[in-house]
Amino acid sequence: MEGVPQTPSVSIVIPAYNEESCIRQCLVAAIYQSVPAHEIIVVDNMSKDSTAEIVRHMQQEYPESNIILATQDSEQGLVPTRNHGLGLATGDVLGRIDADSIIEPDWVERVSEAFTDPDVMAATGPVVYYDMPLRRFGLKADDKMRQLVLKLARKQYHFLFGSNMAVRKSAWEIIKDQVCRDEEDLMHEDIDVSLHLAENNLLIRYVPAMVSGMSARRLEDSPKDYRYYVNRFDRTYSAHQITERVLRVPMLIFMSVYYPAKVLRYLHTARKGQATVRGGI
Repeated sequence: MEGVPQTPSVSIVIPAYNEESCIRQCLVAAIYQSVPAHEIIVVDNMSKDSTAEIVRHMQQEYPESNIILATQDSEQGLVPTRNHGLGLATGDVLGRIDADSIIEPDWVERVSEAFTDPDVMAATGPVVYYDMPLRRFGLKADDKMRQLVLKLARKQYHFLFGSNMAVRKSAWEIIKDQVCRDEEDLMHEDIDVSLHLAENNLLIRYVPAMVSGMSARRLEDSPKDYRYYVNRFDRTYSAHQITERVLRVPMLIFMSVYYPAKVLRYLHTARKGQATVRGGI
């Protein structure tokens, strides 16, 4: 009907390296959507485990779901693997999640709705730790924190989150040769994409209804790994020669959500350990 915006198609791109423990549940969530994805692309980056074999089995199990197994074996790394998958995708909108992400059943529908606005060039949403207690409380806390920090930043800056993001294909075509290669793996690749979008005046929108689950396994990093992770923010900004204080926003989000979640993860693991001991006595 004339005057009614068309519903954009959504591709889902999943970079994967040695993800046999979680790739199936990630794909099941991507398959069982209220609105089907245009395609689901898993990009295997030289995995040494059975990641690719599991994907091939799921292609046979769900032939109607357009699961595509691609390989990126020219170099090891998330950025070239992500770029390869986004380059292969043919949907109007390119969704990008992690191999341990479990998107909500209406994720594709919510992403497509967000991009019916022709001004929206990229979108991101809140996350929930699906293998933690108090999951829904954690989701509300994550959403409220992101909304608060965006408000404090006067809505000048929106940042994509790698486990839950989508970019309009036409926007990716503009920035694909600009995004940093980050061969030394020093930066946050999702913030790098955000900054390149901003440099081209391409609108990023935060969509509260666009919910993805992620594993709390990331909270088990050592203190050394955690410091290195946090310092990625400064390294990303330095690479873009950006010094504005407001760009501490994503670091504030991460630290505000990370610390309470890490404590909960510790308590949850401790309780499980105690239960195992009691059960074994």
